[in-house]
Amino acid sequence: MSHASAKATAAGNAAADDARIGFFERYLTIWVLLCIAAGTLLGHMLPGSFEALGNMQVAEVNLPVAVLIWLMIIPMLLKIDFGALGGVRRQWKGIGVTLFVNWAVKPFSMALLGWIFIRHVFAGYLPADQLDSYIAGLILLAAAPCTAMVFVWSNLCRGEANFTLSQVALNDAIMVVAFAPIVALLLGISSIIVPWNTLLLSVLLYIVVPVAISVLLRRRMLSHGGEARLQSLLQRLGPISLGALLATLVLLFGFQGRQILAQPAVIAMLAVPILIQVYFNAGLAYALNRRFRVPHCVAGPSALIGASNFFELAVATAVGLFGVHSGAALATVVGVLIEVPVMLSVVRIVNRSKRWYEAPQT
Repeated sequence: MSHASAKATAAGNAAADDARIGFFERYLTIWVLLCIAAGTLLGHMLPGSFEALGNMQVAEVNLPVAVLIWLMIIPMLLKIDFGALGGVRRQWKGIGVTLFVNWAVKPFSMALLGWIFIRHVFAGYLPADQLDSYIAGLILLAAAPCTAMVFVWSNLCRGEANFTLSQVALNDAIMVVAFAPIVALLLGISSIIVPWNTLLLSVLLYIVVPVAISVLLRRRMLSHGGEARLQSLLQRLGPISLGALLATLVLLFGFQGRQILAQPAVIAMLAVPILIQVYFNAGLAYALNRRFRVPHCVAGPSALIGASNFFELAVATAVGLFGVHSGAALATVVGVLIEVPVMLSVVRIVNRSKRWYEAPQT
């Protein structure tokens, strides 16, 4: 193949990748930036209104944010068929690599990166009273793998659909029992006080209850109309889920408006450890899969799941544990801001390295 035709093929693949992402998902970064601008501006102009919204709490749970998080998470969980757990053994090597990276490496690597960059490298440029909160937000961001968008990433790298479904179902099952202990351990190591009651309440509200609702609703849809009715419901709920995400961003940046205007560089500094951990964990999962001779159609989604963050859960938990005005909430929102462009870059790396991946190993 000539150099020109190779470039044309690569360009065609990139265009095909973009075409497989929905309009709103493709430009999610733009929508996020617009919501950041709108929230920051509104928070500066209407501080009293956002203060009132911030005070709408029951048992330290902010009610407006809680409702929006449910509207985000439940449609995503509806896509998960927990019956796919029976297929875990078919690709056990890829499953094992992904579990290792997701649960044994990613949360701890993020805690380390947070300590390096927030506590030391950038400490002189950040508000001293928010350092612990920023680190906590980064830990929450990396403590659970993504549930919904990984299906998009897997499709873009031509991943094995059954593997992706099995892996996501298994991760969600593990998340129910592992999220709180991992968060508590890493926050404790970082000398951050963990309000266990609030943490367990967050797990109940944002993991256990949404999973139970989605499982029951999915079964009802399938038993009263089959797959077609379920897909119809998912299509209707999709815009609601995205709208809830964007509304949450407006709220959070409205709460943080004055702080962001005072120190806009904070967002860039918080993005550094997030970027490093995404590429590090994706590369680690990809390399381990190659070492164990896992097929590329499994290694691709494994790398993407290994690098992904369940930012919706992170945002909700950060708000519950530390409040809507906290540095933790801001740190988790930075993860939302960079999610799409960063993961798309990982997709392209996976696709363009396929020949290297499948080359004989010495």
